[in-house]
Parts: sequence; C-alpha cells; structure tokens
Amino acid sequence: MPEAPKGLEGLEELREWQRRLRTQFPIVTGHPDLVYLDSAATAQKPQAVLDAVWAYLTTTNANAGRATYPWANRTTALVEEARDRIKEFLHDPAPERSCTHFTSGTTEGLRTVARDWLPEYLADGDEIVVPVADHQANISPWLEAQQLLARQGVRVSVVEMPYQKGSGDYDHRALAALAGPRTRFVAVTHVHHVYGADMNVHRIRRAVGPQAVICLDAAQSVGHLPVSVADLDVDFVAFSGHKAMALPGSGAVWARQSRGPTFRPGGWSGTPNTAGIVSLAAALDWLDAAGLDRIERWATALATRLTDGLRQLDAYEVLGCRTSLAADSTVQRRQGIVAFRHRDITSGDLGFILFSHGFMVRSDSHCQGSAGERTGSVRVSLHLHNTPEEIERLLDVLRGLQ
Repeated sequence: MPEAPKGLEGLEELREWQRRLRTQFPIVTGHPDLVYLDSAATAQKPQAVLDAVWAYLTTTNANAGRATYPWANRTTALVEEARDRIKEFLHDPAPERSCTHFTSGTTEGLRTVARDWLPEYLADGDEIVVPVADHQANISPWLEAQQLLARQGVRVSVVEMPYQKGSGDYDHRALAALAGPRTRFVAVTHVHHVYGADMNVHRIRRAVGPQAVICLDAAQSVGHLPVSVADLDVDFVAFSGHKAMALPGSGAVWARQSRGPTFRPGGWSGTPNTAGIVSLAAALDWLDAAGLDRIERWATALATRLTDGLRQLDAYEVLGCRTSLAADSTVQRRQGIVAFRHRDITSGDLGFILFSHGFMVRSDSHCQGSAGERTGSVRVSLHLHNTPEEIERLLDVLRGLQ
C-alpha cells in the first residue's frame, strides 16, 4: 500500500466509516463528476434528514400550539422535543434553567439577542467587545444595538476585539488588558469562517472575568465538531440549521439564563418553521450517530493535506496562520476551512476555473468585517463526504495553474 500523503496519516481506520456515510448523501452520489467544497456556506443533507421531513409532511403536518387534534398535538410535541434535543446536543449542564429559541439561522439569532435582550442588560457607560474581523453577522447586530441605545440616551462603548498578528486568532492577553468592570458583553466566534481556526473561546472567559456575558457565533462549529457549552462557559449560542445538515431557514439560539435578565424574544412568534425544526432534530441525531469527533478529525485531516500542498506552490497565498501550513506543524490545525489566493488570477476567475474541473468552491470576500481581509479569496470548506482523492485532484489542478 503506498504511503499516505502528509496530513492524511492515520485516516485509514476511518475509511470504511467515511465510505458508508458518503453513500447517504443523495446529491453527492448523484453527481459523481462534481466535488462539493462549500460546506461552510451550506451543508448537504443526508437521506435520513430528507426522510424525516418527508415523513412529517406526509403524516403529521399541522401548526404547533394552535389546536388539540392529533396531528397538531404531535407537531407541538416535535417542536418541544427539538428544543430539548438542542440542549442535549450542546451538552447543556443545566437544561432545566436554559432556553432554546428557534430562528431562521445564525444571523437572525444574533440579531434577536441584540434587539430583544442586550438593550435591557446594558446601562450608560457600559462596554461591549465586538470581533470586527469576523463575519458581518457577528458585528452588525451589536453596532445596531449601540445605535438604538444611543437614541435612548444610553451611551455604550464598542471595544474592538484584539487579534494576534499573523494568525487571525483572538489575542486573549490583549483582551484581558482591555477588559474592565464596565465590560459587560463579548461577542465571539467559535470557528472562523475564513481562516478555519478554532478561536480558543475557552480563553475568553478567563480574559473578561466571571460576570461578562459571552455570545457565541457557532455557525461553523455546530454540525462540524463537538460543541460543549459546559466547557466553553458562554451565555448564548447561535447557529444555523442549514450548515448542520438541516433545511434552510432553520436555526436556534440557546441561552444559559444565569447572567443578566431572562432571555425572552419579543413580539408575536407566529407559525414556527415546523418542517425545518423536524429536519434540525433529525440532523442532530444523524450527526451524533456518525460521531462528531470523527467528523472533525476527518475534515481537519483533509484541510491539513490541502494547506500542506498549497504551501509548496509559490503561486498561492493561504490566509490565516502561516505557521500551521505544514502537515508536521505543532500549531493548531484548521477546522475543515482553507482560504487562499492565486498571486495572478483573481478569486472570481479562479472559482470559475475550478468549476470547469468539477470543483464547487466559494470565491469572494466571504462577508468579512471591516477589519478583515479586503481582497477576495477562494474558500474550500470540507465535510465528511469529501475524500482524500478529491483533495489530490484539486491540488493537481492548482499546480497546473502556477
């Protein structure tokens, strides 16, 4: 047997597991000539999720909490069971106290916290920390909340989250120096949507102290790796169902309910996205059965192989931590997301070229904030249905473009 390329050593024991799970994605097996490398934008759906939605819509479909006939009762029960399922999936240490609110995705979830909870929590002279080089969805809501409070005569200062030079990770030591008694709220991202880095959120609590509220954008971690609110000690988690193998238009906010006022989303909730909620519960079941630790290990290994290959090609610049590129680096690996640029070909053109070879990637500025990358790039984002052979084919195409 030939020696495995650098970065892929030790994956052989997962090969049969991966082959079995790959066959459960109809869109993947139905298009063997295409390679989907855009899971950070939206994840593909396994057959079990599609079956759960079909079964619900053809046997039970009704409105939740609006009637007492059996279909309506069953729909109401499914929604409530999904709330509990999310708490379980996030390893909630106190599910009897926390709450789960369904949203259309991460953006709406973060905006709900900013609109319906944050103004009640903050007082004149307070400070909030905003990660200005992360996704716009984790920046704009907090600035909008600051503006809303200013119109009410409440002055809130925005402190820009410090980043480590050259890596894109949060600088928790600099944050500790910036944080003070008026630092009341901190917005953070679990896995960066461009650099692919685990942002070491567990260090943030130590940096800002025990009283500050921490809100986590988990769009790129839920469904891709194990997420434990018990270990992270955050107060809010927002995520998108469609990035976790559920239907578009599904997502949730989890609230710990131990710091600050009780989280109660305002306004009339209306009809919930029951099909999306059913798909979300089914997706979480499927992911747990597949094994999130193995999913993370598989995608991280493929990203390691890709970055190691790109490191050897002079025509490309890989974004994020440079010292993590080599397969034998001891620096933390990328969580299945690799963004890069060609030194002469624009990211848009490179995206078109790659699709002509069957690769579907994202190629733009990736909705990054004002302190982030100003030039577009190609982003490859991986999941368990991707294979080492696909990475080798991609690297062969990229070598040919030097």
